[in-house]
Amino acid sequence: MIAIIDYNAGNVKSVKNALSKLGCESIITDDSSIISSAEKIILPGVGEASTAMRHLRDKGLDITIKGLKQPVLGICLGLQLMCRFSDEGMTHCLGIFNSFVRRFPPLDKIPHMGWNNLDKYSGPLFRDFGVNDNVYFVHSYFSDLCGETTAVSNYIIPFSSALQKDNFYATQFHPEKSGLTGEKILKNFIEL
Repeated sequence: MIAIIDYNAGNVKSVKNALSKLGCESIITDDSSIISSAEKIILPGVGEASTAMRHLRDKGLDITIKGLKQPVLGICLGLQLMCRFSDEGMTHCLGIFNSFVRRFPPLDKIPHMGWNNLDKYSGPLFRDFGVNDNVYFVHSYFSDLCGETTAVSNYIIPFSSALQKDNFYATQFHPEKSGLTGEKILKNFIEL
């Protein structure tokens, strides 16, 4: 069973639907005991960092998430919340990844929305990933490049499109909206 963490952010149902399509049972929950006992956990999200972190803290989920030992996948806002700090709302985040989240400079159309490629990628999420595989992004904020970066994309500047540390994985892009390529990434996570 995969627990999809519900913290009043958008996109949880599309993640559940993508997992169902892969034949994977999941539950949307904010219950710490269910999350802690799940085989795997996904922290998806579309929303605003300070509001999301406030909800996680109010429910004690910030402590629960940091203590998880099973595979955890953050998606989009989920990746950003796993970083140290976000410029969005000047928010102290979970601090799992040693990265800072910044707003794209106003040199181009913001948000970065649509299909983009990964310039570099490595790690178990990207098994069988091809150089011509593209993924779908919707974001105005990005994670700096850091020692935990496992994939890099470029929009105005290079940024971390995926991160990994121990049992924590995260993608800035939306695998659940990235067609067959996204299914491949979700399947790789399920098989960890």
